[in-house]
Amino acid sequence: MAVISQTDLDAYLTRLGLEAEPPSVDRLFRLHRAHVERVPYETLWIHIGERWGIGVDESVARIATELRGGYCYHLNGAFSGLLRALGYDVVRHVGGVHGPDGPNEDSMANHLVLTVRGLPTDANPGGTWYVDAGLGDALHEPIPLIAGQYRQGPFVLVLDETPGAVGDWHLTHDPAGSFAGMSWRSAATGMDAFADRHAWLSTSPESGFVRVLTAQRRDASGVDVLRGLLLKRIGDGASQRTLTTRAELTDVLGDHFGLDVSPVGDQAWDALWARVQATHAAWESARQP
Repeated sequence: MAVISQTDLDAYLTRLGLEAEPPSVDRLFRLHRAHVERVPYETLWIHIGERWGIGVDESVARIATELRGGYCYHLNGAFSGLLRALGYDVVRHVGGVHGPDGPNEDSMANHLVLTVRGLPTDANPGGTWYVDAGLGDALHEPIPLIAGQYRQGPFVLVLDETPGAVGDWHLTHDPAGSFAGMSWRSAATGMDAFADRHAWLSTSPESGFVRVLTAQRRDASGVDVLRGLLLKRIGDGASQRTLTTRAELTDVLGDHFGLDVSPVGDQAWDALWARVQATHAAWESARQP
């Protein structure tokens, strides 16, 4: 794994509102909660024409010093670098988010999964934890790598061991979540395993990330989700509204989701606003009876 600089480590922890501490279960939970609460899942970069790689060092730098987020390869990639720098035993895994038809080989490598080893508790004597800051609306804190049902805020998550199936472990999301489930393999992997899928997900006109602007931010009692112009709160304080002006969109991304949008110029905002409006109009038209 890449080694991040002390400068980036300090800046990263500052963004999370935490200090460097020796590894422990309680501290891992604090890190995970702070990450999903303060570093949003977001695809603004795709929609303003930026082309990001998935190298751990560059993802760390964007999160730590540029107040940006990313999707799973960036969020979990950077988080793995942070955890390693703090002394945690982190492993990366090939995962696959899937729809209601269930796990399939074609979906594998569309998600990066993390586990952290060597932190046993009475409830988790094996000491391995499933860690995931890159699913947007799923985990708020780590889950023991033990089959079972786990409630986190408004969501009930089910973890199953699935040897001989597509992947060795499977997460079933709550029906209120944005996806059906996700499988992953126990074998360790490097970031190069995701390069081809990242290129497709971030550039192909058929990719949902390319078609629809997305931002998500998890907290203890729910999740805030922006898809196109629709801003939705799931959980405590549930609400939904449609953004109607460019200023609303920039304010929501900047103030609500905590992104630094100041480097984005007026021309890029105008082009983004036009595309998002057109996509929203097409979506509304398709819903008409």
